[in-house]
Amino acid sequence: MLVYGKHYHSIWLDETDKLVVKVIDQRKLPFFFEIKDLRSVNDVYTAIKEMVVRGAPLIGAAGAFGIYLATLEDKPAADMHRHLRQSADLLISSRPTAVNLPLVIDSVLERLMKIAEVNALKEAALDAALETCRSEIERCRKIGVHGLEIIKDISRRKNGGTVNILTHCNAGWLACVDIGTVTAPIYLAHEKGIPLHVWVDETRPVNQGARLTAWELGQQGIKYTLVPDNTGGHLMQHGMVDLVLTGSDRTTRKGDTANKIGTYLKALAARDNDIPFYVALPETSFDFNISDGLAEIKIEKRDSGEVTHVAGLEGGEIKSVRICPEDACAENWGFDVTPARLVTGLITDRGICGASEKDIRKLFPDKFR
Repeated sequence: MLVYGKHYHSIWLDETDKLVVKVIDQRKLPFFFEIKDLRSVNDVYTAIKEMVVRGAPLIGAAGAFGIYLATLEDKPAADMHRHLRQSADLLISSRPTAVNLPLVIDSVLERLMKIAEVNALKEAALDAALETCRSEIERCRKIGVHGLEIIKDISRRKNGGTVNILTHCNAGWLACVDIGTVTAPIYLAHEKGIPLHVWVDETRPVNQGARLTAWELGQQGIKYTLVPDNTGGHLMQHGMVDLVLTGSDRTTRKGDTANKIGTYLKALAARDNDIPFYVALPETSFDFNISDGLAEIKIEKRDSGEVTHVAGLEGGEIKSVRICPEDACAENWGFDVTPARLVTGLITDRGICGASEKDIRKLFPDKFR
């Protein structure tokens, strides 16, 4: 997508130095647009852990590049496979909730374990990482095509009036290499000239909505309004929301969905106000091995400092400011689970389906064998 008129991906291989993977440092947005170099497995681990890169599809792609960088490290050929397994374990441990990371890494490892020669291993690892990026972009494009039909239908029912969409967190191109999951239908609708307006949840405590989604939409010229997280219910009660679109970090084979903390509350408000609540996700965000989201999805707990402090721009510098008493106790769950019963439908790269095992099975029969 565009950044100040120039096209970028959120992760890419340095064109002049194939030993370097480049990413946009999302911690600095929207105040500074900075590109960070990743040169080792530890660099990738830290980038994922500290949310330099974030978003389920993107951290899957970052994990694939991490394995590639691991093949470049100076290890005896006899030890390389063991080194790659250790590197994979390290990368997977960086963030536990999103399924894309272990899914992609396990897939890359399966391919590489069949190769003994080191140079061939390096080439195969790079091919796998680049292929992961291409595949995620194409999946997002297809999500956009399918989701566009939902927006078109709402626009027709409103006789061409503005379609108001509520989002939570950031499931845009920054989170997905390019195009995004939630934003893909929005971007395509905007290109088609459909009048749009997006309500952007700030998404405490790290404010991915305020910092990232708002910045993304502004760069693409899409109208939006930033609102506090708890405003969504009020907007819905007063007929100011036509559609709720959220992403997914892990969705079970029965349709339960883990996403950024606060998503469940939006689903409850949408159900109470008879507003469609859709989850946009690629195939790689499904975990077909589990069925009960509440019981089986591990919810990441993050540093309490993200709750007790807020970051902002002051005097040209990003500074952290305490917002509570010095001795306040805080907890910081990163995700919650929205039960399938509250989800109107799943917008996937294979099409739209209901949030049930029966409907998911129809779209992904190959995953249930």
